[in-house]
Amino acid sequence: NHPPMKLELTTLLLITALFTVSVKAQESAHSIVEKALSQAKTENKNVFVKYSASWCGWCKKMSAQMKSEELKAFFEDNYVIVQLIAKESAKNKQLENPGSNELMASQGGDKAGLPFWVILDKDGKLIEDSFNSEGNNLGCPASGDEVPEFIAKLKKTSKLTDMQLGKIAEVFAAK
Repeated sequence: NHPPMKLELTTLLLITALFTVSVKAQESAHSIVEKALSQAKTENKNVFVKYSASWCGWCKKMSAQMKSEELKAFFEDNYVIVQLIAKESAKNKQLENPGSNELMASQGGDKAGLPFWVILDKDGKLIEDSFNSEGNNLGCPASGDEVPEFIAKLKKTSKLTDMQLGKIAEVFAAK
């Protein structure tokens, strides 16, 4: 007489299936960037990679600005935009894209705060990063010296017009 064993096995399998679904890993940083590069080749754009974390207020601010009604089209028309989750706190490690910390380090961002961002050409070559002329991370540019450096990097890596760049500067400099 074995029905209880069958019930236990079914319950165990169900619990295992539910647990497996809830801890599904994030997509790897490498995979996300490869897809973005493929899209960039098709659309003849550069890739804007922004490293963020759930605890990072400046990361959320930068994302909100880039996705704002006034600026969203400017960024999306000129870049394939990718957000990679890195440098998460221990309790939120599962939110990280595997390989994001290593990729960020390979791009010089291991000692930088967040957000850290880079602009890659469609072949994956680094053409700009978020370091200013003194080697400090601009992060989410907000101050009088940070915004012009950010705008210069965008001008160099996109087809944004002076009017569009002016609007981006206005939004990022607003308190």
